Amino acid sequence: MGRRERKKAATRKALADAALRLFIEHGYDAVTLHDVAEAADVSTTTLLKYFPSKEALVFDEEADQEAALVSAVRDRAPGTTIPQALRAHVKRVRIRPAGPDARSETDTCHGDFFDLVVGTPALSDYGHRMWMRRQDALARAIADDTGAPSDDLRSAALARFALEASAFARAASDAERALDAAFDLLENGWSATGSCA
Repeated sequence: MGRRERKKAATRKALADAALRLFIEHGYDAVTLHDVAEAADVSTTTLLKYFPSKEALVFDEEADQEAALVSAVRDRAPGTTIPQALRAHVKRVRIRPAGPDARSETDTCHGDFFDLVVGTPALSDYGHRMWMRRQDALARAIADDTGAPSDDLRSAALARFALEASAFARAASDAERALDAAFDLLENGWSATGSCA
C-alpha cells in the first residue's frame, strides 16, 4: 500500500472511529455529519467522499464482513455442515452473549456497538439491509462448496434463511435459543421437530 492509500485508510478509520465514539456518547440522532467531520479534523465534503450516508459511518467494514461470511462456509472444519458453520458464525458476529457476566472486557466495545444499532431504528434497518446484501455471495459460496450450479435454488434458499435467522433471533427474548431453533430447522427440516402440525 502506497503513501496515498495509507493516508486515505487512516482518514477513513479516523472518521469511523470518531463517529462511533460520538454516537455512543451522545446518541445517534444528536450527532450531525458536521460533528463527526469536525471531530476527525476534516471537512463535511471530505467525510462524504468516504461515507455516502450517516448510517454508513457505523457500518464501515462491509467487505470484510462479507469475506468472513463466505469464509465460514469455505474454511469450515472437516465434518462441520454448512448450516453448523453458519450458525456458529452468525452467533459470533450477530448475537451478543446474554447478560453482563457473559461479556469480557474486550467485548465492551462490541456491546456498545450492538446497543447503539439495536437502539436506533435507522441503524437497525440499515444494518439488516446491508447484512442481506451478502445473500448472493453466500449462495455462490454454498453452491461452489457443494458442486451445485451457481444459480442453484437450494443454495440461494439456505443463504437467505441463514441470513434472515439473525433478525428473527435478535427480535426474540432469548436470541441464542431462537437462533438455535432456526438453524435446527434449517439443518434437520420440519419433520425432525416432532411437531404434528
